[in-house]
Amino acid sequence: MSSVVVVGGGISGLAAAYALATGPNPPRITVLEGSSRLGGKLAGDVLEGVPVDLGAESVLARRPEAVDLIKAVGLGDDLVHPATTSAGLWIGDRIRAIPPTVMGVPVEPSATADVLGPEAAEQVAHEAELRSPALTEDVAIGRFVAERMGSAVTDKLVDPLLGGVYAGRAEEISLAAAVPELFAKLRTAPSLLSATAELREAGRQRAGQPVFAGIVGGVNRLVEALEKELTARGVDIRRKVAVRKITRGADGFTLEAGPVPEPTYLTADAVVVAVPAAPAARMLTELVPAASVELATIEYASMAIVTLAVRKRDWPEGATGSGFLVPSVEGRTIKASTYSHAKWQWSSDAGGELAVLRASVGRLGEEYVLQRPDEELVALATADLRRAVGLQAPVVGSLVTRWGGGLPQYAVGHLGRLDRVETAVAAEPGLAVCGAAYRGVGIAACVASGGTAATRVQAHLAALETMAP
Repeated sequence: MSSVVVVGGGISGLAAAYALATGPNPPRITVLEGSSRLGGKLAGDVLEGVPVDLGAESVLARRPEAVDLIKAVGLGDDLVHPATTSAGLWIGDRIRAIPPTVMGVPVEPSATADVLGPEAAEQVAHEAELRSPALTEDVAIGRFVAERMGSAVTDKLVDPLLGGVYAGRAEEISLAAAVPELFAKLRTAPSLLSATAELREAGRQRAGQPVFAGIVGGVNRLVEALEKELTARGVDIRRKVAVRKITRGADGFTLEAGPVPEPTYLTADAVVVAVPAAPAARMLTELVPAASVELATIEYASMAIVTLAVRKRDWPEGATGSGFLVPSVEGRTIKASTYSHAKWQWSSDAGGELAVLRASVGRLGEEYVLQRPDEELVALATADLRRAVGLQAPVVGSLVTRWGGGLPQYAVGHLGRLDRVETAVAAEPGLAVCGAAYRGVGIAACVASGGTAATRVQAHLAALETMAP
């Protein structure tokens, strides 16, 4: 039987292993995870008796990969959609409604006045008078939008909406990688406003379809379900096994792992590398130096989730919707807050008299904020919530979860970089890479990435079989 080693037990690696295990002629599969737990940025806990997600808490429902996987591992009956997705923007002294946008880029200039101010909204209206964008190469979305619509749009709309996804700076994020459908429109659209209007109209045609989905008890349950399913199918899952180097010999791949003084070696016919860009670059230094160089240039942002429990009777009546985003220019500690008890019915039911909410802290270059003690981060988040929504009562319980290097940054030229990585990797039959560093940071994108890696490996194994005597 042929053998495959999947390096990395996050959602991308687990998805790749599942695709291999459930595909044609499943090989012998080993999953190696360097830490003590599986799931990567998917994790959960219990706060004051209420289940909570400590990382991602929803999946994109408009693309099928994550939802299909959730159903495949037996969690279909627990698949749910948010009770509300109406988020606001904390600007100045209050939470304001987010005007219609495409990832922060306005659709209707008049609707932006409350957020941007009348003068800035007027500048947005004149964007259609500028020369057509006619984009032929990638640009930084924040800078591009500021040039055409004014810096207020980037600061108060694009920054908080993209920051919620990447924890990065809009002035550096790739338009082609982060909002590919908008980039495609801007090749031929007469203006940025016309492009967003077209995309918004296309979105209206899908109005009946939920955008996000979750799992009763938290999306982190997907990890446990995957582990159970993989184990039942004979997949060997090993924790605390860090791979340092991957090389190739006459009989396939060799992986060097374990402590440097006493390394252990594993061999495989194929390898899937499903770890963040930096460790992937180190592993592939000898095997695929061109890919290693490219991967080493991808930056990561660190952030933290502060999860709080308060009594429902103390929750301010005016704090409605699913939460709010915070532009960086507002100078607050938190960059977003989600009212989990309002967003997810299951959270409200599980909480009883308690309401659970989350606050995100930290952006690219703000690692110093995360060095504060847990109690201080809780106090800062609570103080921001008091100013934002009037939460006066003390919190009943709290959890602080730090995600060091948690979110890859899609800088200008990211897609070109990926093309070079994939070309270099393709020159090594049986090797595949996947994860959030490539073509999407969300769970659905990571599951898709793992599936693509599995398909590549399956093709290699099938070719080996045809060559066998």
